[in-house]
Amino acid sequence: MLAVMSLESEKYVLFTTFRRDGSPVSTPVWLVQMPGGEFGFSTGSASGKAKRLRHTARATLQGCDRSGGDAHGPVYEAQARLVTGTELAQVRAAIKAKYGVAAKALGVAESVGKRIGAKRFGSERVGVVISLNAG
Repeated sequence: MLAVMSLESEKYVLFTTFRRDGSPVSTPVWLVQMPGGEFGFSTGSASGKAKRLRHTARATLQGCDRSGGDAHGPVYEAQARLVTGTELAQVRAAIKAKYGVAAKALGVAESVGKRIGAKRFGSERVGVVISLNAG
């Protein structure tokens, strides 16, 4: 239970996924607590994180600053899965509840980016739901 409390209190978390060759790729993300002790965030369906999760569910989580530096606290081993539909809506609602105005501003930026054809905002959103490994 301590892990859940520690991760939930973090504003940014270093989310690490793994390439096919096993090498890690870390990205800072906003993280929200979901029902059942899981965590979640959203990303583009064409993002590197989503692509890597399509071939392996293995991931790690660790507290960090907004740029992904200053990694601190324990590294939590986890399994992650991509979600859409109702589960994505739950993740997005939790993000809005935790991050408020910043989440709303990001939503506006995504809308504008899609309208002008910005590549960064070109893919649909998917949710990432994460379960910590026991241990």
